[in-house]
Amino acid sequence: MTNIVKPTAKPNNPNFSSGPCSKRPGFTLEALKDAPLGRSHRAKIGKDKLSETITRTKDVLGLPADYRLGIVPASDTGAVEMALWSLLGARGIDMVQWESFGKGWVNDVKTQLKLEDVREIKADYGQIPDLSQVDFSRDVVFTWNGTTSGVCVPNGDWIAADREGLTICDATSAVFAMDIAWDKIDVLTYSWQKVMGGEGAHGVLVLSPRAVERLESYTPPWPLPKIFRMTKSGKLIEGIFTGETINTPSMLCVEDALDGLRWAEEIGGLSALKARSQANLAVLENWIAKTDGFEFLAADKAIRSNTSVCLLISADWFKALDEDEKTRASKKLVALMEAEGAAFDIGSYRDAPAGLRIWCGATVEADDLKLLTPWLDWGLSQIAAEYA
Repeated sequence: MTNIVKPTAKPNNPNFSSGPCSKRPGFTLEALKDAPLGRSHRAKIGKDKLSETITRTKDVLGLPADYRLGIVPASDTGAVEMALWSLLGARGIDMVQWESFGKGWVNDVKTQLKLEDVREIKADYGQIPDLSQVDFSRDVVFTWNGTTSGVCVPNGDWIAADREGLTICDATSAVFAMDIAWDKIDVLTYSWQKVMGGEGAHGVLVLSPRAVERLESYTPPWPLPKIFRMTKSGKLIEGIFTGETINTPSMLCVEDALDGLRWAEEIGGLSALKARSQANLAVLENWIAKTDGFEFLAADKAIRSNTSVCLLISADWFKALDEDEKTRASKKLVALMEAEGAAFDIGSYRDAPAGLRIWCGATVEADDLKLLTPWLDWGLSQIAAEYA
């Protein structure tokens, strides 16, 4: 690899971060000129913007008519915590995890909520647990796509249609890019900053009628912070799901979310968003088939993410290093790509195996990924020379 010629053409947009993710193609701040800055979110203009965001989101996603969607505080993390704190404890829980965020939810349920009837069904990075072990007479918590491992569930077929418990799904790096089996999901969470390239700080919470029934019939034994409360006097606070947010939202971020939704509609809606992500993954798959320096962390294509694509360095010289040196070498490659302006923020997550993580969600252009791959081959050759 030491004889690889340095590329000359660079990606037009080198932002491949897995969150906050790249803005939509053609985005400029001019797109946010209609944001009602300095106005109350409870004024008519603010409520209208929030309501429009909810309506457009439900339309683009194709949500069932009886599902509710609300904008909540604290990004996807806030949305997940609202669900866990408000809904769990009514029955035993199966928690399915194969990467760091799923592991984090297990920790919260065991150490913060201190629930005891919790089964942990887990797998290592790059793998997925045996989903046939899941017991749907219990509540089930899982991620649709493991953002830090590049591994996603293959589909929703493994989820029981006649389940007794609720399914609570963190889908922040899956929604808008993958097929979601809505009839198998009772609670789904995500943030604007992933596939749609929106701004951070706000989460989205989707509830099925079964989840609403649980909220109205079950009161957890612990106190709930105000920003987690979704019921009052035993009834769902419907305003949360029509635009009356629990706390003050950023109307600039709301305008940005609306801009992303309008873009999605213009390019063909959900099918176009999914197709863009799949085409982006295909660019990397075609490259991996030809290079001898990298491989997918998710070796099984059936569970390989088309958004947060995680790569291992497979060169022999790299495999011979100890784990600490592997981490240092991969960080050198990431730093070199940033110094050259070829790619920003592509290092693997801190808890994941040493390597790269390249965002391939719908806002990324396939042509930019095609321009990136020669840089990765060249960059690895430069790092290899240091270890020769």
